[in-house]
Amino acid sequence: MSFDTALIVESLPKMLMGIGLTFQLLVLSAVFGLILATLLMLMRISGKWWLSWPAQVYIYVFRGTPILVQIFIVYYGFPQLEVIRESVLWPVFREPFGCAVFALSLNAGAYVSEILRGGVLGVDRGMLEAGEALGLSKTQRFVYLTTPIATRLALPAYGNDIISLLKSTALASTITLMEMTGIARTIVAQTYAPYEIFISLAIVYMVLTFLIQKLVARIERHLGRYTLKEG
Repeated sequence: MSFDTALIVESLPKMLMGIGLTFQLLVLSAVFGLILATLLMLMRISGKWWLSWPAQVYIYVFRGTPILVQIFIVYYGFPQLEVIRESVLWPVFREPFGCAVFALSLNAGAYVSEILRGGVLGVDRGMLEAGEALGLSKTQRFVYLTTPIATRLALPAYGNDIISLLKSTALASTITLMEMTGIARTIVAQTYAPYEIFISLAIVYMVLTFLIQKLVARIERHLGRYTLKEG
């Protein structure tokens, strides 16, 4: 089997034209997913069953079903609902981009909420008791003690989730979005050379994954700069 290097060189710039859309999907989904995850996490640790139970059901549903199915439900199902078509949200669900961001955000929220909860539960109880002894209120302890420590504890796992979200953006090509994977599929249809094109695309994603890993590691070192031991 021959390997067409010239086709790869020619196709890479075309695929990279979709990197802007890929990053738009990634950033918006990550931001909205983090907001949703924070809300879900607070519901889980509230100690109130009528808040915790709905959050657990939500997390179970979105972690227990494929993200591709969730995208299809939003893209093909929501526009069929009259309540959606008559609401202010219709401009969002009318376009594949809005549907993709919505579905990816819902999915990310379910996973990230568990990461955040793990970080909160990993905070040393002795430190919180010391804060209470100093007269800090429950809210002050959560803001000034729990949040900074939990953020540092959760960051490595959150970085892995961002990488998973990056790879999930490729599924947006199934609903006609021309991000990098969508462009790659178009090139394959024109050239009948899936081997070269998809290997090239895989390399692009690996490079982006490497850069995200380095960025997260740098942030982690920055947040933990006061806890590093010399020697």
